[in-house]
Amino acid sequence: MELNVYQNNYLIVFVFLCLGVLLPVVALYLGKLLRPNNPSDEKNTTYESGIEPFHDSRVQFNVRYYIFALMFVIFDVETVFLYPWAVAYDKLGIFALVEMLIFVAMLLLGLVYAWKKKVLRWI
Repeated sequence: MELNVYQNNYLIVFVFLCLGVLLPVVALYLGKLLRPNNPSDEKNTTYESGIEPFHDSRVQFNVRYYIFALMFVIFDVETVFLYPWAVAYDKLGIFALVEMLIFVAMLLLGLVYAWKKKVLRWI
């Protein structure tokens, strides 16, 4: 009896996994079949606020901008983890306080490392 319940749990996960893959694939394929497809040179040009394109649209950016943006996203997302902890602080106790201090220390260590590597300089 216990083995049947165990296998049933894996069957449910497998069904959801198949649905998670199958539904987007079917939706994208149906979209490709149903959309109008009439390419032309005018439609394939870059559009910039009604101004005629005067050079290649692929402009090379400094990699520092991407690293700066990734650093922002990482620290922004990590601070979201502080909110549930702060709301439930009274119920969690001293163990959660120590865990959160370790978490914040790791964030500060990453920030200091990025600062030392001069990643945070906007050039």
